[in-house]
Amino acid sequence: MDAAPPFASLTAAALAVLTAADPAEKVRLTRMAAAEWAAGALPIGAVPMVPERPARPERPDLLPPNKMPHRRLTRGVRGRVTLLHALAHIELNAIDLAWDILARFAPDFPPGFAADWLRVAAEEAEHFALLAGRLAALGAAYGDLPAHDGLWQAAQETAGDALARLAVVPMVLEARGLDVTPVMIAKLREVEDEASAAALEVIYRDEIGHVTIGNRWFLWLAAQRGVGEPRAAWQALVRQHFRGPLKPPFNDDARASAGFTGDWYEPLAAHAA
Repeated sequence: MDAAPPFASLTAAALAVLTAADPAEKVRLTRMAAAEWAAGALPIGAVPMVPERPARPERPDLLPPNKMPHRRLTRGVRGRVTLLHALAHIELNAIDLAWDILARFAPDFPPGFAADWLRVAAEEAEHFALLAGRLAALGAAYGDLPAHDGLWQAAQETAGDALARLAVVPMVLEARGLDVTPVMIAKLREVEDEASAAALEVIYRDEIGHVTIGNRWFLWLAAQRGVGEPRAAWQALVRQHFRGPLKPPFNDDARASAGFTGDWYEPLAAHAA
């Protein structure tokens, strides 16, 4: 007799990840779900009772963003650990953000939406694993340093609207990663940490794909809803759901390769305020 699959549905897998506190368990469950989906053994399922916030480990201590110490990358181990720890925290949140999108919205979209966002979840899990590995190589671990607690605000702000979620999470937050990651890669190479730079290269490449996915499904849903000109609709949603202006400088080339051109985001930039 064949063993029962580990998850009854994709949305059940989403709930399992969101309620798992241990980051390594989130990675493990994500890998299992991706394998089941690839084998064609995972239906999408119905929308579960999605928690307002995902489960988290006891450490790190979560602080308001304005209470976080400033990061400074130096040749010493401490500066690199501080940077990599902050990035690991972002990637842990990114795992949960991808699964939260799947849990809340995948049943209302074509199957390609679930396939795309499961790919995002799987890649974010591998990003966290990469960064956790680099921290371990430097004698540290996720949880050793405080982290800021502002990353889940966008999810809570857009929990009831798929179009707003797509506008803010991939097209603002992940697009910001395209702007800053090349600078971090260059600084890591300056301090001769090639292994960490290589990990960030993987993350940077994948994040272009994530912004592409967000852009594609934003355009699809905007057309389905008949909201009018998509660029104006996106700008209105960002003004409504994202606090503050967008911060230049922008990586226009990487954003354009994701189908996201400057006429969308430049009017919301800090220098245009």
